[in-house]
Amino acid sequence: MLRTPPQVTVVALPGTGSDADFAARAFGPAAAARGWALHAVEPEPRAVIASYTAALDAAAARGPVLAAGISLGAAVALDWAAGHPAAVVGVLAALPAWTGAETAACPAALSAAVTAEQLRADGLDAVLERMRASSPPWLAAALTQSWRSQWPHLPDALDEAASYRWPELDRLARTRTPVAVVGATDDPVHPITVAEQWAAALPHADLARVRLDELGENPAILGNTGCAALDRLTTAPVR
Repeated sequence: MLRTPPQVTVVALPGTGSDADFAARAFGPAAAARGWALHAVEPEPRAVIASYTAALDAAAARGPVLAAGISLGAAVALDWAAGHPAAVVGVLAALPAWTGAETAACPAALSAAVTAEQLRADGLDAVLERMRASSPPWLAAALTQSWRSQWPHLPDALDEAASYRWPELDRLARTRTPVAVVGATDDPVHPITVAEQWAAALPHADLARVRLDELGENPAILGNTGCAALDRLTTAPVR
């Protein structure tokens, strides 16, 4: 009897302070279009990275994994895939923010650390009000939802994200898994130069570019453009 190939599970990891709802909207439509299962991970704010890796490990115990992540989630997805090459069929790394362990100048890390300080000093409502005044409506709505759900442990989650050691260039260079990198051309917190650096360093990578207004209009652009990039990699030689 012919065996049915195991179903791929897309494990979708949110960015710093974000939630499973946004990760599902980003990666769910592309997964559904390909008949893949989706597990969008709800971060545990007191142990964000551990909750992500536990979800990846659990999915890998059931079958092949496509590790997908946004910002911090992209870094965790890449790190996990590099250590579990037999379990992963690909990585979708959206909006990478940094390369390397030294994050003193990383805009995303600085923003997370400052926001954690403000939350402890001023409380959630005051910081939410300032965030909504300075953010596009789509981002303000998404973060209002996720920040409220992670309160009162949100500052701990932001501190953990701020101290995360992003993949070094040599780790990227040793990662043989196909990786689709999706960068935003106009995002100062996730500079497009970082996405370009990742794509250049990874041996088997393809880079897709989006704009923030496109992302705000339809978060599924991350999964759709990322999966299209992975499709292109299926016939590309490994460098």
